Amino acid sequence: MKHKYKIKKPRLYIFKSNKHLYAYIIDDNQKKILTSSSTISKEINNTKKVFRNCMTAQIIGKNIALKLKQKGIYQIIFDRGNNIYHGQIKALADATRKEGIIF
Repeated sequence: MKHKYKIKKPRLYIFKSNKHLYAYIIDDNQKKILTSSSTISKEINNTKKVFRNCMTAQIIGKNIALKLKQKGIYQIIFDRGNNIYHGQIKALADATRKEGIIF
C-alpha cells in the first residue's frame, strides 16, 4: 500500500475467518502491528471456545479500544477490508466508538 503522503493515524484492520474475528492496529509508517485482539486472545477466550458473533465482536471492539487508550491513541482509520459494514463489523466499530475512539 503506497501513499504519496504520510498517514499519521494508525489503522484498525478487521479480518474475519470462518470461525474467528481478528482486529489489528497497524502503524503503516513503521509497518508494524501495534496491538491486536481476537476471539482467540487470552483476555477474550478465557476457558471456553469462543467463536465469532456480534457479542464477541463488541467485546473485541471494547478490548481494542482499551489497548489504544493505554498507548495514548484516540484517533484511528477504520479498515473493514472486503467486509460489508453490517453485523459483526458494525458491532465491533460501535463498541470501539463507544469507548471514545474517533474514526
